[in-house]
Amino acid sequence: MTLADAVAHLSPERWEKANRQLIRKALAEFAHERLLAPEKDGDEYVVRSDDGLGGYRFTATRRALDHWQVDADSITRTRDGREVPLAALDFFIELRKTLGLSEEILPVYLEEISSTLSGTCYKLTKPQTPVAELARSGFQAIETGMTEGHPCFVANNGRLGFGIHEYLAYAPETASPVRLVWLAAHRSRAAFTAGVGIEYESFVRDELGAPTVERFDKQLTDRGLDPADYLLIPVHPWQWWNKLAVTFAAEVARGHLVCLGEGDDEYLAQQSIRTFFNSSHPEKHYVKTALSVLNMGFMRGLSAAYMEATPAINDWLAQLIEGDPVLRSTGLTIIRERAAVGYRHLEYEAATDRYSPYRKMLAALWRESPVSSLRDGESLATMASLVHVDHEGASFAGALIQQSGLTPTEWLRRYLTAYLTPLLHSFYAYDLVFMPHGENVILVLKDGVVQRAIYKDIAEEIAVMDPEAVLPPTVERLRVEVPDDKKLLSIFTDVFDCFFRFLAANLAEEGILEEDDFWRTVAEVTRDYQHSVPELADKFKQYDMFAPEFALSCLNRLQLRNNRQMVDLADPAGALQLIGNLENPIAGL
Repeated sequence: MTLADAVAHLSPERWEKANRQLIRKALAEFAHERLLAPEKDGDEYVVRSDDGLGGYRFTATRRALDHWQVDADSITRTRDGREVPLAALDFFIELRKTLGLSEEILPVYLEEISSTLSGTCYKLTKPQTPVAELARSGFQAIETGMTEGHPCFVANNGRLGFGIHEYLAYAPETASPVRLVWLAAHRSRAAFTAGVGIEYESFVRDELGAPTVERFDKQLTDRGLDPADYLLIPVHPWQWWNKLAVTFAAEVARGHLVCLGEGDDEYLAQQSIRTFFNSSHPEKHYVKTALSVLNMGFMRGLSAAYMEATPAINDWLAQLIEGDPVLRSTGLTIIRERAAVGYRHLEYEAATDRYSPYRKMLAALWRESPVSSLRDGESLATMASLVHVDHEGASFAGALIQQSGLTPTEWLRRYLTAYLTPLLHSFYAYDLVFMPHGENVILVLKDGVVQRAIYKDIAEEIAVMDPEAVLPPTVERLRVEVPDDKKLLSIFTDVFDCFFRFLAANLAEEGILEEDDFWRTVAEVTRDYQHSVPELADKFKQYDMFAPEFALSCLNRLQLRNNRQMVDLADPAGALQLIGNLENPIAGL
């Protein structure tokens, strides 16, 4: 690839289209979060710049949950009374005061916006796959075929740290095969933990293959080192070249870390960037790696300390699901994080607190692949795909409904039973909450119909909100203190506002399912669940899913306030940006 080829995707036409799409999303989501207050002017809405000398006009449909469906083609920008081209960077500069962008945050946020726009331009170079075709594609074709990223966040593909050649090599949408780098880490500073029935040597041999393990062992013995003194750690190639080879120079020089080279299997990056699917052997584990790249409000590291309890937490949850008849009846499963390995850099630990990115530079975990759990005729799709919309404005969910032959409400009911019912029961029966956004759920499909849901990203994302819950010592870290009035936000925000809001709007826009019918079906599935467990009636009254309104929790406000660490990890509930209330779309249904 020549230097010029690396930026061939950045054409004027694609740049204009990417900017229009991003400004559309910014107007919609910032209006939703009440950062912007568009004024009605005839059939249009107007947003004025901070200095009053310019602004933006557009048309929009307003839907349930104060969702703004902005027509991208309708957006015009004026400056000093004349129309000027749309430019996303100018948008944030013109509205910096309104959006609360500080002098320190603004340039970094603009860098994230630039990276997001560049990624959109790259996606626009790819063959435009209609959703009807994508709906019949394989799991990884769907994973790499999505174009939007997180539906709420405007700067959702920052990936600060990736150069252009690294973007082309490691971004999920480029679908480039990746070989992981393997390090030998001295056991005096590294620890391997695993779920019940897993033992290090046989596990590593199964994952890597005997010839590769023998090759790595020989490298160590050739250096006069004993392989038994070391643990193998898979590393993202970016992390080796950009962090470990420099930031961990002392560890390499002293032989605490030995670079063994690449493994033989090829992997594909998933939507979360740092998790890899084994494309050489799809039945083998996913590998999740540490990646010191800034993306969507956090450095995407992986804590060595957290890794120690990860397999035990996954075993505990798998056992809980297996033992609960309601969860079992929905078909819910998790793909367990079965093994983890972490490396502790003692000097950085001495210099930092436990939440520091410096403690999250070298760790990995292995997560089960969902492929081996499939039955005849079943296929997989990440749930994020449901809100994917193709170049013709058609949604992936709509394509599945068409493929299924079911009525839209019946299709929706099957999906909700698989996805929402387990979330409701986990909350009401166990005070257990997940982070069930689109990227953390995999749907099992058959002929377009959702058969069951698979939750993932367990140990870092679940929490138990009951201060009295009896938890095994290894699982104790899941306990969080959340005020009673904020507990149900785990469903109202993460499920209703950050996912169903978009799914309902897309289906309504396409004329597939009216919004009222969408939310009525959500209400019916919720009531069906509640009627099935009358013993939890008091909890249903205490935490009312049918309350008239709930607090609006704003994700972009978090990122605009601090895009390096969006949430104080020591007090996640306290970090929420709550701005007024939203009307509950299932209240009174």
